[in-house]
Amino acid sequence: MAESYCHKVLDEVKHRLVDVSARGLAEAIGRAVGDGALTPGARLPPVRKVAVALQMSPTTVSAAWQLLRRSGTIRTDGRRGTIVAEDRLSGPGRYRAALRGRSGFPLDLSTGVPDASLLPLLPPLAGLSPAPTSYLDEPVLPALAALLRQSWPYPPERLAIFDGAMDAIDHVASALLRLGDRAVVENPCFPPLLDLLEALGVQVIGAGTDEQGMRPDELSAALAHRPTAVFLQPRAHNPTGASWSGSRAASLAAVLAQTPQVYAVEDDSAGEVSSAELFSLGSHLPRQTIHVRSFSKSHGPDLRLAAVGAPAAVLDPILERRLLGQGWTSRLLQHLLLALLTDPASIAAVEHARTTYAARRRAVASALSLPPGDGLNLWLPVADEQAALISLASAGIAAAAGAAFTVGPGSPHLRVTVGLIAADHAAVAARLAEAARAPAQAVPR
Repeated sequence: MAESYCHKVLDEVKHRLVDVSARGLAEAIGRAVGDGALTPGARLPPVRKVAVALQMSPTTVSAAWQLLRRSGTIRTDGRRGTIVAEDRLSGPGRYRAALRGRSGFPLDLSTGVPDASLLPLLPPLAGLSPAPTSYLDEPVLPALAALLRQSWPYPPERLAIFDGAMDAIDHVASALLRLGDRAVVENPCFPPLLDLLEALGVQVIGAGTDEQGMRPDELSAALAHRPTAVFLQPRAHNPTGASWSGSRAASLAAVLAQTPQVYAVEDDSAGEVSSAELFSLGSHLPRQTIHVRSFSKSHGPDLRLAAVGAPAAVLDPILERRLLGQGWTSRLLQHLLLALLTDPASIAAVEHARTTYAARRRAVASALSLPPGDGLNLWLPVADEQAALISLASAGIAAAAGAAFTVGPGSPHLRVTVGLIAADHAAVAARLAEAARAPAQAVPR
């Protein structure tokens, strides 16, 4: 590397360096990249040169490089050494990869969305919401908050409404986690969560699951890595359909109680269309639990609504910061949700959807000799993912590739949204079984 270029790079970093630490150096380089002083593909000086120039230890510089690699800011490029990474997509890269090329199928079981025919009809919007009296009104309608508290799995200190579950989790994760922090997730896991954590520069630690969700021994092992937060789904786990029993929730809580500084973020994504009873860590650890309840699967994805119950110490700063952005979730939509949650016809429609999804899942799972589970999805073990996808495509069926849902190497699976199989369950199950057996050599070269 030419000395003049090396000095130029170091100068750009030096005048942005505020804190002489690994994180401070990582942030200085991040600012240089953000300012355009270091462009994608730019080479960084060797660790020892940086250490001498900035009067840091090589260990500290190496630690900064680790933080930058985890956040995707830099990467190693063979003989070129360490370079500034190309601009990363901030969207759901894993999920897009899982669903890429799956549109246009007669039976698309890749999406994870609810059956539109099972959603309750929306009442007219006119007259549902009066104008707010102030931009500083409460972020959740008092009547809606009172209704939610009646069915919440434990008494939450604070309640709020967000624009969907991932919006809520995005706000919570951004508030709790910093560059280089660690977070525990279920393995397999919902891909957008993995994408979000990666975008935040967070190191993900996968904890294995079984038919009752995250295993306590796996959680205990993951906590040894000193994470800041744990993300879990208490029921109708996406993709496996696993749900906690009361004893599993208690066992997980007992493990988490040993690390009171770690928050548990529960994502009840299936919400009211889940057939399983809801058990929450908040019943045991209310000061460590952030519980998110989505209404997308039960009342409509386009409502973009989710409720969050959390300790005031977590939720209050998030709501204050939110006032500088969108401020609040539409009170008109909150009035609409309140109407849906109290209207007898809507309540009956959600109950019908719950039983229908359960019946569809049981029919397909039974034919495939898989656990019945809960929710809209089935986690199908296959011999080879690509061979299975091609086999299904030949029958006009799409599914999601399982690799995007796993943390690190895992056994091949497909995520199949069986909640969308409205008829011919035995025939579809037979196609799924055939695809599951398709060997890797069946894929055309």
